[in-house]
Amino acid sequence: MRVSSCLFLVLSNCLGFGAAIPTVKVPDILPRATNVVNQTTCNGKQYTYQQLAGYGFVPANARDSYGDTLGGFGSSIVIDLKTWRKLKNGTYTGTLYAIPDRGWNTQGTLNYQNRIHTFSISFTPNTNAAASSPSPPNLSLTYQRTLLLTDPTGNPTTGLDADPSGGLSIEGFPILPAATFTGNGFGEPGPGGKSLSIDAEGLVLARDGSYWISDEYGPYIYHFSRSGKLLTAIQPPPAFLPTRNGSISFSANSPPVYDPDRELNPEDPQSGRSNNQGLEGLTASPDGKTLYALTQSALIQDGGPDNPFRRQARLLQYSISPASKPRLEKEFVVTLPLYNDPTSKNTPIKVAGQSAIHYLTPTQFLILSRDSGFGRGTDNPESQYRHIDIFDISSATNIASSSSSNYNTANGSIASPEGVLKPGITAATYCPFLDFNVNSELRKFGLRNGGAGGNGEDSRGLLNEKWESIAVVPVDGKKGRDGEFFVFSISDNDFITQDGYANGGKYRYSDESGFDLDNQALVFRVTLPKGVVPS
Repeated sequence: MRVSSCLFLVLSNCLGFGAAIPTVKVPDILPRATNVVNQTTCNGKQYTYQQLAGYGFVPANARDSYGDTLGGFGSSIVIDLKTWRKLKNGTYTGTLYAIPDRGWNTQGTLNYQNRIHTFSISFTPNTNAAASSPSPPNLSLTYQRTLLLTDPTGNPTTGLDADPSGGLSIEGFPILPAATFTGNGFGEPGPGGKSLSIDAEGLVLARDGSYWISDEYGPYIYHFSRSGKLLTAIQPPPAFLPTRNGSISFSANSPPVYDPDRELNPEDPQSGRSNNQGLEGLTASPDGKTLYALTQSALIQDGGPDNPFRRQARLLQYSISPASKPRLEKEFVVTLPLYNDPTSKNTPIKVAGQSAIHYLTPTQFLILSRDSGFGRGTDNPESQYRHIDIFDISSATNIASSSSSNYNTANGSIASPEGVLKPGITAATYCPFLDFNVNSELRKFGLRNGGAGGNGEDSRGLLNEKWESIAVVPVDGKKGRDGEFFVFSISDNDFITQDGYANGGKYRYSDESGFDLDNQALVFRVTLPKGVVPS
């Protein structure tokens, strides 16, 4: 482990590490930032991006209490507001929950048991940070524990690609995506088996301490108990379910690492969610009674999977009161933004797929939309679009209530193959807001977008490619009635390291990219409109 890494990650005592965050003097009352990076008005409500306020990272080769690489957990994060505190010295503390997706999979999927990590966080704002005098990392994430997830029978879940046909049949549940594997699922000897396949992307912490998780294979929404056992599975309307050759096919065409040449015909589903474009965003109302899930991009029949037509994402709104009987209440369309890809001659205009959403009010949400293939760990160091934006559904069409439509039937479509919405459908209002890539802000912490790439020490300040999470907490450490909030986001490093472990530390790997991608984290300070109560 690099010496510098120890300043910003504290691992549990069982792993034998310990460290402290650098000391920075902070005033007892943190003043409202005077600079404004950007302001946006969305349906009459004003949002202000004040400044980049913090940075930290977890080293690429960190490991959890099971001996596995502690990676990919930027897929979704939640900060438990009940634990969020502002100390007298100006430091903030709290508990953060995070989920990795399906394990290391850049060279094929593995029999990685899905899990939820818990961290304690310590954040000390540095009001003196400047590009001329960059601040050291001021956000510390202290690993606490890991909760492993199981199906209702107690069998471990898996990140392996789901079978092309069939699934897991368990009484009281819809058919579940499942992977049938040989050996131990890591290409080594073992008895084989069949497990519930989950590619976890969204996380909500319920008031009773249980968890809601959205997934890409199904694409389903799962409810897990505090002990990690599956309680409920929400199967979305038939229009969302991936089909091939007339039948449900949960595979995302992601062969296992031990069978990389496995072929699937056709590679893409013929309707339903596109490969690896399922329910990427998940959030809930503050009272915990309503759940919202958004596809990463358009369903196949709505313009997916190709650029620039895959813009029309679908937002599902469920009543989860009671949690045992979830009910679809509403459904809306969110038209995703476009960006110019200077590296692509054939398709220069592309869709910025969404990676996270966060509840603000019953009609407005934060949304993290970004490009793909740009940043540290790729051949293209300069990102073109990496935003936390806002969308508003107050004037959008509730397509779930249209009795004369077939929008949610199998192969039901809301748009043409070119992604043009059908007459009578109004999408949510989309408002650009917070740009990650503002170098004048990034340089305050020695970071950057663009410039030299590669894999040397001088590239460590380059932002990672994938930013996939949002958490919002009040600056006052209480209720945030003054409208001042911090927005946290953590990157998904895809478990990329040269010192990787899986299967309880018994399976070793070295990513063929040659990179060690730290799990980077950013903290932005924003002003939200009066009356906004983020979940």
